[in-house]
Amino acid sequence: MTRTMRTITLALAALLATGPVSALDLTKKRSTLPDLVLGNEEGNDFVVENREIELESGKAYRLRIVAKGRQEYKFYATEFFRNIWFNQIVIQHLEIHGSGPPDHFEFDDPGEIAIEFVTIKPGEYPWSIHGLESKGMTGKFIVK
Repeated sequence: MTRTMRTITLALAALLATGPVSALDLTKKRSTLPDLVLGNEEGNDFVVENREIELESGKAYRLRIVAKGRQEYKFYATEFFRNIWFNQIVIQHLEIHGSGPPDHFEFDDPGEIAIEFVTIKPGEYPWSIHGLESKGMTGKFIVK
């Protein structure tokens, strides 16, 4: 074996030996996004705070989706959910872990759902509140 081949072999062996142990856990360095707020406490059920949210591909985030209005909000972001990796979904300090994306989140009453995730694929992903799109209950996630 030549000296160059030996060096390459030793370097690969060292990488393989330490790879998983030294791998970066993206979820530990997550950024907290501004809350996406549906409705408000003053009685306007159809306002949206932070309707467009910009993200960077390959980074970890925490997002709270907060319902303040008195409507039933069915939050759909199907394509976005399919193009992120969920670490967890948190509802009232209870954590949900799973291997696949949810279909949608439903708020029957005011409350919040927090999601922790890593963005995977760049693109623009619309979200909407089913049945309330004509009232302006839409937005998008922009992953660069």
